[in-house]
This record gives sequence, structure tokens and C-alpha cells, in this order.
Amino acid sequence: MKYFTYFYENELKALFFQSPKDFNKYSDRELLSYGLGATLYMPATRPNIHQDLLSKKHEGLTSLVIDLEDAVGDIEVEKAEVLLVEELLKLYGEINKKYLTIDDLPLMFIRIRNIEQLKRIKEQLGNAIGLLTGVVLPKFNTESGEALLAEVANIHTEYKPFYAMPILESDKIIQKETRMTELMSIKHLLDQYKNNILNVRIGATDFCGLYGIRRSVDTTVYEIAVLRDCIADIINVFQRSESPYVISGPVWEYFNSKPRMLKPQLRQTPFRERYGDEGLKWRAELIDQNLDGLIREVLMDIANGLTGKTIIHPTHIKAVQALNVVTYEEYIDACSIVEAANGEIGVKKSNFSNKMNEIKPHLFWARKILLKSQLYGVLHEGYTNIDLIKKDVYVYNS
Repeated sequence: MKYFTYFYENELKALFFQSPKDFNKYSDRELLSYGLGATLYMPATRPNIHQDLLSKKHEGLTSLVIDLEDAVGDIEVEKAEVLLVEELLKLYGEINKKYLTIDDLPLMFIRIRNIEQLKRIKEQLGNAIGLLTGVVLPKFNTESGEALLAEVANIHTEYKPFYAMPILESDKIIQKETRMTELMSIKHLLDQYKNNILNVRIGATDFCGLYGIRRSVDTTVYEIAVLRDCIADIINVFQRSESPYVISGPVWEYFNSKPRMLKPQLRQTPFRERYGDEGLKWRAELIDQNLDGLIREVLMDIANGLTGKTIIHPTHIKAVQALNVVTYEEYIDACSIVEAANGEIGVKKSNFSNKMNEIKPHLFWARKILLKSQLYGVLHEGYTNIDLIKKDVYVYNS
């Protein structure tokens, strides 16, 4: 599996200083934790999931979650479990029949409701559980979390890795008086199972629901005060350099165009200066698709150290992944910092003569950039992430 396979080889050479590298569920855990990109959620009641995966229906898809929790009604749970198992068994059979491998599939996870459900599905899938990269654990807490992580560790082997992705979305986390105690307790628990944790996810929709809030298409999670404060504390606890976890950006839940109340969130200047009138036309297309809000939120995710994002619509895949590509300037700065981390100097002028690179303070950032560069690639100097999204806009509207 590799990012941006929908580009032609000559386009990749033109755009990328360092092309994205292959990865799969067997890749090193630390590297893989940065590689989920745009993680598409779909309900377990959806028909023909195995056919969609075999036909590569969603271009660019590298990770998905088949949801047995909030996307499934309470009275549909039993039916959803049956359908999920049927689809995965069909997929397993087709792969063996067609001599395909796990590399031909995106990273797959199931979002479960409880440990009993996980045990039932594991038993019914048998060897087909090897299709899965792991499970997503909603409303994760210290009371039920340890048993779930122990079961994940029981399934995990060196040759068949199986990971957990806990979602932080409970009332004890969003409510200020219990937040830090709960976050520190969860962090302590995750540290005991760190080799089985792929990344930590944020349940923005559940958090907002506890306060009767639903953000509009013109509003990012960082503009909802109670949510912004909670996300800041999650980053504070789980992204500390001495024992960090990759944190994924919260879900963006809009995909249909409708009349806007506020101005579009993409400035005209970067499009006009780089692409002229054609750039302004392309900017208008992004706004028509309601992708401007998504793009702004992903940029805010990245600015706050988050990598990847939960999505609910395939039209979001390419934008999220394009924005996570490393720029040439980031890559050269990161290489320079890591190379200078031998204690001989403490600060070094950037090769671009526009900043100072302090070795110790920027070293953790630099190492993250080099990990991301292996998966998402590095753009040539003079190119921006906008160039990667541009092709998708023209294809989408052709």
C-alpha cells in the first residue's frame, strides 16, 4: 500500500523530491501510527463492503473503520454483527481465491461496543481476523479499558499484529473537574500496553453532544471553546515527548453543498499568486464541495501536532492526505536538526535563511517530520500541498 497511487509516475517525479514509500499492517508500529491518513468510517450494516474493497472503489483509501457502535442503531446490533462477519469472510475467501495479499487492502479496523462483542467476532472470524489491523475502542475509560487492551494483546502476535485505537470521548474527559485525573489514568493504562496502541483518537461529535452543540460547516473544532480546551489538554497529556502517542484529528462531518452564512475559509491570495485566474476557479470548486472548512481544520490539526483525520465521506480522502505531505523546507530543516543532534552545537541557521533551528527544542518535531516523510513523501522545492489537491478537483469535476 502506498499514498498517491492515483498519480501517474511522471506526475510523482514532478511533484515529489522523495516519493511515498510502501507500508502495510506489518510495518514498524511507530511508523505505522503516522500512516492512517484519512480514516473512513462506514456502518457495519452497509452492503457489499468486500466488493468495494476488492474493486478499490474509493480511490486513495488507506484506512477504514467498520462501525458497530454509533453508526448502528441499538436494535440493529445483532444484524450488523452478522453482516460484518459475512463480509469479512467473503473478503478472506476472495483474497485466497485471487491470490491477493493483505498489501492489496487498506488498513481495516472494527469499532466495537464492548469486550463481549470483540470475543464473539474473533471467534466467528477465525483466521479471517488476520484481515484486520485492529479495533477502535469508543468511549474509552479506565474501568473497562484494561480488559479490552488485555484482549487486544492476547490477539496480537509478532506475525499477526493487532492494535487498539482508543477514542477519548467520555463525559469524564470533557468535564473540567474530572478531566486531568481521567486523562492521566488513561495515559498510565495505555503506557502498560504501548506496543498494542496504534494511535489515540478524539471523539469531537460525542463531546459536543454532551453540551447540545453541533458545529456548522463554517466552524472548526478549534472554535468551539469547550472542545478546544479539551483537545488542548489531550495533546498536553498524550503528546509529551518523553512518552508520546500519535493523536488523530477529530471527524469532519460535512460533505454536501448548501448556502453559506459566512465567508469561505480559503484566502484568494495563495491561489491567485500561484495559479492566476485558473487558481481562483479551482478555489471556487473547493468551496462548492465544502472542502474549504475541512482544509482549514486539517491545517489547524497539523499546527497542533495531530496527524491524520477521521472522515465520513470518500471525497475527503485526498485533501486530508495531501495536506499531510511534508514540504521540502520542513524536510531539509528536519534533516539538518537531526544531523546536528550530537551535542556539538545548540542552534543552527536554516538553509532557507528565514529561521533559526534550535536543536534540542526542535528535535522531537524533526523526528516526527522524518517519519511522516517516509509515508506521505516530500514535495519538491517550489511545490505546495495545494498542488496535490488541485488534480483531484479537476478530476472530480470532469
